[in-house]
Amino acid sequence: MKIEQVAWEDPDAAVLRARQRTEIAEIYGTPDSEPGVPPSAADSAAFFVAYEDDGIPVGCGGLRALGDGTGEVKRMYVVPDRRGSGAAAEILRALEDWARGRGWHRLRLETGDRQDAAVRFYTRAGYARIPNFGAYAGVASSWCFERVL
Repeated sequence: MKIEQVAWEDPDAAVLRARQRTEIAEIYGTPDSEPGVPPSAADSAAFFVAYEDDGIPVGCGGLRALGDGTGEVKRMYVVPDRRGSGAAAEILRALEDWARGRGWHRLRLETGDRQDAAVRFYTRAGYARIPNFGAYAGVASSWCFERVL
């Protein structure tokens, strides 16, 4: 597997993000469950895609700068048949390495209360639950996490 930094507009990245949003819509029963401003090319600091050795894109993740050396993990996703393959861990490692390389010292993220696998993954990766921040404050279905790098 290889992890590549790509532009937000990259076609593989766009397809993976669309699949992620479709899955989230199915979980929550609404086409738009994002409490905050959706990430975009304008506010994406970095975006990565995981590729199988044969070039098939299987996962993605990005970062948004929050200021004061803090970033937010956005649009983490691995296609269902590749979950458990280590792709998510490699994407997250790439995001954390990129953030450290820019002097960031903390990453935060939001996931939903119905995404048990995501909660387990982030907890195993060293992220701890924190009070909801920013647009997620007061949103009961949002669970926020943070890791000091």
